[in-house]
Amino acid sequence: MRKIILLSFIFTILLSCSKDDKIIPKDGAEPVDEVKLNNKENNFVWKAMNSWYNWQEDVPNLVDSKDDNTNNYYTYLNSYGTPNDLFESLLYQYGEVDKFSWFIEDYIEQEKAFQGTSTSFGFRPVSVKVSETTIILLVTKVSENSPASEKGLKRGDIIIGIDGQKFTADNFNTVVKNYSNNTVEFILGESDGVTEKSKVSLTKREVNDNAIQLAKVFNDINGKKVGYLVYNGFRSSYDKELNNAFADFKAEGIQELILDFRYNGGGSVLTCGYLASMIYGEGTAEQDVFAKTVYNKKHTDRGFTLPFLNGIFQYDSDGNYLQGQDIPLNRLTGLSKIYVITSSSTASASEMIINGLRPYIDVITVGKTTYGKNVGSITLYDSPTTDYTDKSKATTTHKMAMQPITFQIFNKQNQSDYVNGFSANIEVNEFSSWNNFLPFGNENEILLKTILDNIKGVASKPQRPSNIQVIDNLQENRFEQEMYYESDFLKNINHLNF
Repeated sequence: MRKIILLSFIFTILLSCSKDDKIIPKDGAEPVDEVKLNNKENNFVWKAMNSWYNWQEDVPNLVDSKDDNTNNYYTYLNSYGTPNDLFESLLYQYGEVDKFSWFIEDYIEQEKAFQGTSTSFGFRPVSVKVSETTIILLVTKVSENSPASEKGLKRGDIIIGIDGQKFTADNFNTVVKNYSNNTVEFILGESDGVTEKSKVSLTKREVNDNAIQLAKVFNDINGKKVGYLVYNGFRSSYDKELNNAFADFKAEGIQELILDFRYNGGGSVLTCGYLASMIYGEGTAEQDVFAKTVYNKKHTDRGFTLPFLNGIFQYDSDGNYLQGQDIPLNRLTGLSKIYVITSSSTASASEMIINGLRPYIDVITVGKTTYGKNVGSITLYDSPTTDYTDKSKATTTHKMAMQPITFQIFNKQNQSDYVNGFSANIEVNEFSSWNNFLPFGNENEILLKTILDNIKGVASKPQRPSNIQVIDNLQENRFEQEMYYESDFLKNINHLNF
């Protein structure tokens, strides 16, 4: 009988403890119901943003005291249906000041995109209004070994319609939506932008876009050897190929250098440091400052100076730095200036090259004003034990992550004032010749010709006023305009020599 009474007593206690999940206030007030967190990923979003976000102090809902009261905090988190909804609500003046942070549903796909791999047709289209009634898609570049290249599509091809419908000023926005389909039939046009020439059907697949579109040396431009590099993105997977291109430039003894960044939206900060070091060989490695990063007040210790470098860092399979195994960089010397081809798509790490080298050499920009992005990011994973930075410690229940702005970039002279972009020293609109869009490296291609004429001492003819209007880049890659540090580098930063 005693055992039955004891068991009944224990059961009653257990039942009363779990029935309503009451929280007993320490001040003796009436118990309150415990709020359950509906979505644990929302907690990850808030905690990581509270720690790392560049504008954390400017966002009221990211105040440190927000999670002091668990019930109120969970109620707040539960008011957002998805982690993405919460994330976007925490962005500072979203679309005006912070135009760059984004939420990641699958960080594996993001990592592929950072290295130039995406599911696409393999070409970059730009919509151009060439008259009051005519809008076209202009093929500005084509990736090798892609559906587009295999069907013979090339830079300069004019697309006048999709899936049996030709573009007009009235229907363009509707018809062009078909571009997002997996398989599309493109109507190619003649140089008038109206007459149909042929049709080509393409199906999207995984495409690797080589960061190095073209590396070439012009042997006699006014008696000088001129290196020309069409560089599409600062992708660490192509660091060795970039270094090899500069080995060729060095062996050829180039005296002038042209960087074609017109379609380069940025990428890895470390790769940017490598390229700067290749260009300016006079910069003392691990001493002379190329760039500085500044984080929020919670992570001032993470801010550091990126100097010029002598080698490409190597890591083992676990991401640990291999001391003494750097690959030597091919560094040029003797360049007092460089030319950079720019457009509104030139952003982030591309602008970092311009800003970081200007204290040392003359950087002449040719084309259009750049995008204007002086901030960068790191990937934040759901790994609270590592302050959300170590992918290897992330939960395995989902692949969500975040890419919020976490730092600002400065040069040696503490300059970072290019949120409106760098204006072109020599302004040229490449789309004024939309119906004569020449291949990269052709000496008559409008932007390249302008620079080669400048080297020859020939004054460029001013462009005639044009009504040609670029409407939009149909950007397939959400990560295109980005500047970021990769996890291997961040993991080892304290073990490097700067």
